[in-house]
Amino acid sequence: MNIDLSGKKIVVTGGAGFIGSNLCEVLVEKNNKVVCLDNFATGKRESIAHLHENPNFKLIEGDIRNLEDCKNAVEGADFVLHQAALGSVPRSINDPITSNDVNVGGFLNMLVASRDAGVKRFVYAASSSTYGDSKGLPKVEDVIGKPLSPYAITKYVNELYADVFAKTYGLETIGLRYFNVFGRKQDPNGAYAAVIPKFVGQFMKGESPTINGDGNYSRDFTYIDNVIQANLLSLVVDKPEAINTVYNVAYGDRNTLNDLVGYLKDYLSEFDASIKNIEVEHGPNRVGDIPHSLASVEKAKNLLNYNPQYSLQQGLKEAVKWYWENL
Repeated sequence: MNIDLSGKKIVVTGGAGFIGSNLCEVLVEKNNKVVCLDNFATGKRESIAHLHENPNFKLIEGDIRNLEDCKNAVEGADFVLHQAALGSVPRSINDPITSNDVNVGGFLNMLVASRDAGVKRFVYAASSSTYGDSKGLPKVEDVIGKPLSPYAITKYVNELYADVFAKTYGLETIGLRYFNVFGRKQDPNGAYAAVIPKFVGQFMKGESPTINGDGNYSRDFTYIDNVIQANLLSLVVDKPEAINTVYNVAYGDRNTLNDLVGYLKDYLSEFDASIKNIEVEHGPNRVGDIPHSLASVEKAKNLLNYNPQYSLQQGLKEAVKWYWENL
């Protein structure tokens, strides 16, 4: 990934999380000063442990719900990559208040702190959940439906706030609507684990994963390196029409959960042949889930020069190898 970005001070909120820790790693490698702000509610200390010895990396253990923590983190920063959030549709359904406090209140704190510190650009993790009950495929950025979960509401509110801060205060913002991101460092454990690491972990233990529904729901699964590329491009793009807007970040293809399970069995069975024979189980559909998701990535290609390199199959091969070596 040859994107010229060095010598900047960049804040990564949620920098110990799945996406955030991968971003911190790449930015440090590119010779930037990186500040990681994380309260470790979902982030993992081990994901950033190897960065502490680098003088260009700084950890601030704090909470985006605390404005002073936000101001402390962004002091003197050129850019913010805002990844901190409480993810998961089911979590937001079980506890909408905390999801709102973190995802909306914390987001607003980071916007205010960034505005006051003179940050040049604020790039934030938006979500494909914003498309809600919109039926059309592929999803295009300017056509959305009504949100189907508290989580989806919070992520849409982020976009509205970012737009207002761009227009009112001149803060440059770019929102990246992530579609089902997966890859190295994604936690396979816990009540709200994403489907790919959860299934990998279960297969590796010889357990049968449970698919919600008949397995014919489909998703635009997006490997972590595609997401890193989109974030870096969002920091360096200088075309006015590319700023103060939102982009889909995906591969631009969809696979069913049944397809996904088939690929996982194939790739994992290269390490343990018995995995090929593990049967999956089926449970009820999950509340708040949309049946199908597929992104158009034309806008990101045209304005950001986004060029996703990893299909689901290519990304799964990399992810499976990482899990086998690290779990």
